[in-house]
Amino acid sequence: MFYDNGLRFECQRCLYCCSAEPGYVYLSKHDLERLARKFSLDEDEFISRYCRLVDFGTYFLVSLQERPDYDCIFLTPSGCMVYDARPLQCRTYPFWKNVMESGESWKQEAESCPGIGKGPVVPAREIRKRLKDGEEPPYIILKK
Repeated sequence: MFYDNGLRFECQRCLYCCSAEPGYVYLSKHDLERLARKFSLDEDEFISRYCRLVDFGTYFLVSLQERPDYDCIFLTPSGCMVYDARPLQCRTYPFWKNVMESGESWKQEAESCPGIGKGPVVPAREIRKRLKDGEEPPYIILKK
């Protein structure tokens, strides 16, 4: 793989991946449990307050809400207010399957992420771990 010797990445706190463009932050069951616990809410109440259901035809996926300007609902001027409980999708960025398909896709992602190519080398074993972690399935709500 193109990352066998590791890759440099260090978050620059630019917050671009948390704002500016529409998108989805799909929650896994573990994400939902962790976030609900952080707010001392049950899972249904957390979904009601902070999430949206994305219709996939026969089921819904649970995604964090966005503000009208596309900022994540948990983004503050000083950063992520749920950083210690942030979803797996956020924890594993930029080591996502689509970004890690090739050296070219990695370079393309670097055009919007100033942390790619900076900081310490993330070893290949850690990259593989984040890729594997990123495979955790999203939480599904079946239509009734």
